[in-house]
Amino acid sequence: MADKATIHKAELQISDMDRHYYGSHQLTLAQHPSETVARLMVRLLCFALYADDDLGFGRGVSSDDEPDLWRKSPGGEIELWIDLGQPDDSRLRKACGRARQVVIVGYSGRAFPIWLEKTTAVRGRCGNLSVLELEGGVAEELARFNQRMMRLQCLISEGEVQLIAEDGQSLSVRPRIHQRAQR
Repeated sequence: MADKATIHKAELQISDMDRHYYGSHQLTLAQHPSETVARLMVRLLCFALYADDDLGFGRGVSSDDEPDLWRKSPGGEIELWIDLGQPDDSRLRKACGRARQVVIVGYSGRAFPIWLEKTTAVRGRCGNLSVLELEGGVAEELARFNQRMMRLQCLISEGEVQLIAEDGQSLSVRPRIHQRAQR
């Protein structure tokens, strides 16, 4: 019998001064049995970075055809495709061909620079691709915030993200931008 996903609920208050986006989101996150808590919390951070009313969680690790997060137009076109980690060349090309904008968020410390170097040629042909990196250890720090029911505030200003939990713990993160989409 297959293990079931663990359900997490999050109330996320976002004040993004960089994009002039302010909103409150009631989120349900399904943690796949093979997904770590750290990865789950990176997904939540990515939601905060790109939040809008139409952004949603894809099936991510449990599907080859869906990203970790995405936004679709009313007509069904994929406007934004967000993948975490280090997708292979094939998945990277597929995402860039299917979506208007693609974002890769690396969070695995020492392995990510190796992936960056290995994918230089493919990434160079993807004008709609942005690549961000979270410093080593950030994912594990985010995992400290995890609860089955979370209340978090997220403040974003000048590229810095500050996450504040209901119990007062906080974390500041500044994702490193390796590549910006050209279109």
